[in-house]
Formats: sequence, structure tokens, C-alpha cells
Amino acid sequence: MTADAFQTPPAGAHAAPARGIPPGLHFIATPIGAARDITLRALDLLAGADVLAAEDTRSLRHLMEIHGVALKDRPLVPYHEHNEAQALPRLMRALQKGKSVVYASEAGTPLVSDPGFGLARAAIAEDLPVLAAPGASAVLCALTVSGLPSDRFMFAGFPPSAKAARQSFLSGLAHVGATLILYESPKRIRETLRVCVQCFGAEREAVVCRELTKRFEEVTRGTLADLVAAYDGRDVKGEIVLLIGRGAAVQADAGTVEAALDRALATMTVKDAAAAIADAFGLPRREVYQLALARGRAGDSAE
Repeated sequence: MTADAFQTPPAGAHAAPARGIPPGLHFIATPIGAARDITLRALDLLAGADVLAAEDTRSLRHLMEIHGVALKDRPLVPYHEHNEAQALPRLMRALQKGKSVVYASEAGTPLVSDPGFGLARAAIAEDLPVLAAPGASAVLCALTVSGLPSDRFMFAGFPPSAKAARQSFLSGLAHVGATLILYESPKRIRETLRVCVQCFGAEREAVVCRELTKRFEEVTRGTLADLVAAYDGRDVKGEIVLLIGRGAAVQADAGTVEAALDRALATMTVKDAAAAIADAFGLPRREVYQLALARGRAGDSAE
């Protein structure tokens, strides 16, 4: 998390809330760029919790200084993929003693390309309270400004860095019936865009969001071919979100649709299975529902 120079600290310190922070694990979202995008509730939690934990303690300290939140004598525990074995037991002991523990991502919402997942799972496994104070998210911010359909979207994280693995990863997403959202390194964005052309087609709508909420924020919209041209030869810097519009529905013969329905009916209701398969193949829901009813009855008869 970086605070832009145009952000000025508020006057005075942010006081701890009058009522104490309830025991349990509290996840707070932190700004993805503009320091003032922190929520008042997140500041209350930072000011009043018994224990603070963060993926990057330097970033959290800086954010607290900007907003006048004093650390005092409270522990600030680093928690990331490289020290999870050491930090997790310490945080769990605090939770088991009934303390309030706040975990802050380096930027954005915890658990989205963030190591807080293991901490959440451990707390849930012991039936300890797990709560969240929502806030900034690069995924949702990018989707909002992209202009791509937002009624259905899929966050797929970072594509693999190895060439063959990246090709396979993106190919597997080619027929997802939703807007795709990916994170990517500025060093790899040009190559990833070229692979996307191969996997999704040159005319697929796409958007590259760079440095969202920061001073040099940039949103580039167009086809994948347009984006390849726009980024060709550029020295790219900053944090990047890549969004790819949904493609045309997958065409399939009757046997393929029936096989997909059978798989869906094994774990879903007739209504839900019909809706999922109709959307996946671009077919009328009513027709697929009737087919699902028939196949469901046939399956019952076979038993």
C-alpha cells in the first residue's frame, strides 16, 4: 500500500472507540492506493484491538501514522506465507484467550491474493469468531470502471509465470461464461495479452487497469488486439488488473448437453442444474429444465 502525496493526514489522532472491540478475528480491508480510502470502522478496529497482525507491518504502521492511530504497547505481528508456521500459533493463542485480533492485508481486501486464508481457516476450525470490515478491493474497483458486464464475474488470480503453464491456465478459462478478472505483473502483461489473443480471440473485449486510485491511474479499454498494440514496446510500471469480457456461448450437440446435465444433477437440484447448463451453453432455460426433469426421472427409475 502506498499513500499518494496528495493525501494529507487528518488533524489529531483517531481515538479508540468508546466500546471495546469484541473478541475474535477481525479482517480489515486497506487502501489499494489512496490512503483516505480506509473506512472509519477499520480505523476503529486498528485503534482498539488487543493485537494487530499484517502481511506487511511497515505498510500498516505507515497507514496508522497517516490517520493518527497510535500503536502504543500493543503487539504488531507480521503474518505472511514465509512465517506462517511461527506466527499462526501466536495469533491463535491470543484468540483462544478471548482477545481481539485485527489482520490487515498489504492492500485491498484480505484473502484475495493474500495470505490471511490460513488464519481464517484455523480460527473457524476452532469455532472462534471471524468478522470482516469491508472496504477497498482492486477486483471490484476494476470491475466498476471497466464497462464490462458485472452480473457475473470470476476472479482467477495471477496467471502462472511459466509460459506453458500460463497458456494452459488461460486456455482453460476461454469458455467461462463470465467477465474474467486477473492480476498480472507489469513485467508480464505484454506477453499475457498476446497469449490471451491466442486463447480468447483478437476481438474479445478487454480492459487493463493500472495503478487504480493512485496518481497515475490508467484504464485502457478495447479488444485484446487493441490492448496488445497499446502496450507493445511500453515500459510498464505499477499494479495491474486485467479484465476479459465473456465470450459467445459454447455450442454443443445434444449428447454433450445431456452429459453435462447428468453431471450437474449429481450434485444440484433440477432447477439449479438446468439454469447452470442453460447459461453455460446459451440455451433456453425452459427447454433445458424440461430435459433435466426427464433425465432426473430416468435416473430415479434406474435406481
